[in-house]
Amino acid sequence: MSLMNPRSSTHAIKLLETDHREVDAMFEAFEKATTGPDQTEIVSRICKALAVHTELEERIFYPESRKVLKSDGQDQVDEAYVEHASLKGLIQRLDGMRANEPLFKAYVTVLKEYVQHHVKEEEKDYFPDVEKTSLDLEAIGQRMLVLKEELMTQLRDEGSHRGVVRAKLIESQPLPQRAMKKAA
Repeated sequence: MSLMNPRSSTHAIKLLETDHREVDAMFEAFEKATTGPDQTEIVSRICKALAVHTELEERIFYPESRKVLKSDGQDQVDEAYVEHASLKGLIQRLDGMRANEPLFKAYVTVLKEYVQHHVKEEEKDYFPDVEKTSLDLEAIGQRMLVLKEELMTQLRDEGSHRGVVRAKLIESQPLPQRAMKKAA
């Protein structure tokens, strides 16, 4: 990490933390929304943002950080993958739902709680541990920006259906293979 510019706009952890704040703001907007179509539109945006964010972490950040973290840090990486699997399960449940359906709000509430828990662990423990390593977080951030644009373009083509949650996940390998995969 450069002492002159410790957290530029392309710093990997800064990018991930920015995503965290954006999703948090979307959850706040959901809580303020008063109509079902507005709620489903916001939840669709939350799910899209989480789908992209999890892929950035699983394809680039987690494998790269696994290479440099000591053995106790490996558990943090494994837990992050498992937490993502739980988040993805909730996202899949929300896909196609309408705001007036039973359990809709409960699924969104639990998704928010899972996200908040995951973010807290990453920002309190995982990210600081990674920043103490020799990992080039600027180079990783550059790779993440390129992948993010590709993924956003891929999901943008999905379109939206007002009144129904659209929550397409990005196809990925089963959890054990993702968790053990080395960064490309």
